[in-house]
Amino acid sequence: MSSPVLLIVMGGLFLGLGYMGVPVVFAIMAGVLVATAFTPVSFLSMIGQMFHGIDSEALLAIPFFLLVGELMSSADVTSRMIRLAQALVGHLRGGLAQVVTLFSMFFAGISGSSAADVAVLSRTVAPEMDKEGYDRGFTAALIASASTMANLIPPSIMSVVYGATGNVSIGGLFLGGVVPGVMIGIGLMVYSYFFGPAGTLKKRAGLVDIFVAARGSALPMVIPVIIMGGILTGWFTPTEAGMVAAAYILLVLIPLLNPRHVRRLPGDFMYTGLLYSLPLAAVTGASAFGWMLAYLRGPDAVADLIAHYAGTDPRMIMLLLVALFVIVGDFIDAVPAIIIFMPIINKLTQLGHINPVHMGVVIVTTLVFGLITPPYGLSLLVASKFVGVSFYRAMLRSFPLYIVFFITIGFTVFFPDVVLWLPKYFLPQSVGCFPNPSGSGFICPK
Repeated sequence: MSSPVLLIVMGGLFLGLGYMGVPVVFAIMAGVLVATAFTPVSFLSMIGQMFHGIDSEALLAIPFFLLVGELMSSADVTSRMIRLAQALVGHLRGGLAQVVTLFSMFFAGISGSSAADVAVLSRTVAPEMDKEGYDRGFTAALIASASTMANLIPPSIMSVVYGATGNVSIGGLFLGGVVPGVMIGIGLMVYSYFFGPAGTLKKRAGLVDIFVAARGSALPMVIPVIIMGGILTGWFTPTEAGMVAAAYILLVLIPLLNPRHVRRLPGDFMYTGLLYSLPLAAVTGASAFGWMLAYLRGPDAVADLIAHYAGTDPRMIMLLLVALFVIVGDFIDAVPAIIIFMPIINKLTQLGHINPVHMGVVIVTTLVFGLITPPYGLSLLVASKFVGVSFYRAMLRSFPLYIVFFITIGFTVFFPDVVLWLPKYFLPQSVGCFPNPSGSGFICPK
């Protein structure tokens, strides 16, 4: 059987089983194993490739970031950060909608998980929005959209997977994701102010109230400093930063802020292990899928097709990849999508002489958009169930918010200097800069 036919069979079986409700991991593995049966590759080799995909120290950062997010939400420490967000923006038009977005920006710097963000907001702010008369469809759409920032603002689980799979600096991806993450946050706040429900207008918080709220949330807000400070100073790898942040919560935050929660820690650890099993299983199947895709020369075919229309123009290459991943993100979760298509991304990155960190930020920003687009839209699906509204209604209210994401994605493509400014300033070697042999500072490629 020829390679193009096998590629069609493998991809078609994966998508077909996925639409029938088969879990993504098993659908991926089924497509791979059926294709393997028609090649000289042995099944033992493919099973070995599945385990090889998770044999990466960098991926160990994921369970620690998930544990940090679970401990913060389960121990109710996040309520202090919500009060700070209310003190800062609760008086604006659509006050609770503004609180949702600002809190998501705060919490994104701690958990790196959109699912954790959705769970916290759905349990805390969503009931208050319901009492104030906010449309539930809008509430679900806003929570889902705001949760995408958790995969852009560091620490980001998607960036960890991308960096580990594509051999790209995870610290550079963390810093590069700050600009698009903040842009999405500001865009959602602007939309909520001018076009969202008005809610109940509240009195502006005084300086004393803001100070009290800031003091109450000071200990939780140290966590982003621990994570990024340790990475930027070179004290920690991303995995070690996650470990230190988890230890800080266990040894400092919970004993000081909610000591009775200690009895529930075994449940938090077990639930985190369950959460980690989902991306870990996806990585195993996607690694084998990506290997078989490369074996059948699928990346060459796709890359040649894109190169035919884009040539070596980096912006055209990225725009075509954006179009591809907007479609892919509608049907496939981001983690397997990154791993499956990484050979294509790497080839086109080299073809267009694109900075790998810049390409990674563009791809991750595009894939987080898939979290709120049908038919998959995982964040939107979870938010609609938690809020108690149909997925269709939440989807309709999310359509206007797509504009924020399109503007952000376009900005990341056309303004690489802005996106890479933080990596160049704090981690210059992550974007290809090297020490100046004739003096101080670094020399960076243009």
